[in-house]
Amino acid sequence: MKLPRILQIAAMAVLLWLLFPNDSAAHEVRPAFLKVTQTAEQSYDVVWKQPVLSGKRLKLKPVFPDACKSGTPQSTFGSGTISERYNLACDLISGQIIIEGLERTLTDVFVEINYSSGEIKRELLKPDRISFELSESSGAKTSQYLRIGVDHILFGWDHLLFVIGLVLLVSRRQIIGVATSFTLAHSLTLGLAAFGLLNIPTRPVEILIALSIVLLAVEIMRKRKGHKSLATERPYVIGFLIGLIHGCGFASALSDIGLPKGTELLALLLFNVGVELGQFLIIGLFVILLALLGKMSFNAGRKLEVVMTYAIGTVAMFWVIDRLKDYIA
Repeated sequence: MKLPRILQIAAMAVLLWLLFPNDSAAHEVRPAFLKVTQTAEQSYDVVWKQPVLSGKRLKLKPVFPDACKSGTPQSTFGSGTISERYNLACDLISGQIIIEGLERTLTDVFVEINYSSGEIKRELLKPDRISFELSESSGAKTSQYLRIGVDHILFGWDHLLFVIGLVLLVSRRQIIGVATSFTLAHSLTLGLAAFGLLNIPTRPVEILIALSIVLLAVEIMRKRKGHKSLATERPYVIGFLIGLIHGCGFASALSDIGLPKGTELLALLLFNVGVELGQFLIIGLFVILLALLGKMSFNAGRKLEVVMTYAIGTVAMFWVIDRLKDYIA
C-alpha cells in the first residue's frame, strides 16, 4: 500500500526539521541565574550567569527598573558559562525585572533577590514570561520546575533524538524500563552536580553525548541486520550508562550556573519527574505513529524506521564534528 501523500509530506517535514536544527536547539535546555544581594541601603551586588553554547554567549541581558544605575560589569568565563558581576544603585522594591532577549531562546532564568532584612524573592522566568513585578512577586511555583524537565526532553535535541532512537532499538515491552533507567542515571549526575560533588567540563561531555547518539543509530542498524550486541541484549545497562553521560551535560551547566539555595531538592525532584513525563510523551507518540504506519503498510513503517535512523545518525555525527572542531579550535 502506498503511503498517503499527506504522510509523505509530514515525514519529509520532520526529516528537514531533524537535519537543520538551529544552534541553540542542538544543546541542552540550560538555565541562567541572576542573583542580587543587598549590601547597603539602595546598593546591591549583582551576579549574572548564563550558558555558553558552542563558544557563543546567548544575547540575554537583565534589565532593572529605570531608577537603577548599574556599575561597570566584570566578566569571567567558565567551561560552559559566562559570569558578570557589577553593582546596582536603587531601592529595588518596585518596578520590573526583565531578561531582555529571553523570548528568543529555550533558556530558563532563575532569579534570586536577597534583601538585608532577610527577605528573599525567587522567580523562574521563561521565554513566555520574561519579566516580573517586584511589588507583586509571589515566588517560583513548584509546577514550573516540572515544566523545565518536560522542556528538557521536548526542546533539548540531544535527548529528544536519543529517546526516539530508543523507540527504534528496543522492544515495546522494554522501552519504558530502558527510558526509566536512563532517567535514574540522569538524576544521579544531576543530584551530584546540584550539591557540588560533580563538576565536569561542558565541551567534552557534549562530544560524548553526540557520540552516544551516533552509536545508538549504529546499534539500530546492526539489530536490523540480525547482529547481537550489549545494546540489544542488555538495553537497561546501556540506557543507564548513556543516561550518566547525558546527565553530565545538564549537570555541568547546573554546577556552573547553580540553583537558588533552599530549592535544590524540590527542583531536582520535579525536574526529573518532568524528564520522565517528557520521555513518555515522545515514546507514546512515536509508538503510535509507527503502529499506524505498520497497519497501513508494513513496508512504510520499516522504511520510516530506516530513514529516521539514518537521520538521527547523520545529525549526531554532524554534532560530533562541529563540537570537535570548536573544542580543538
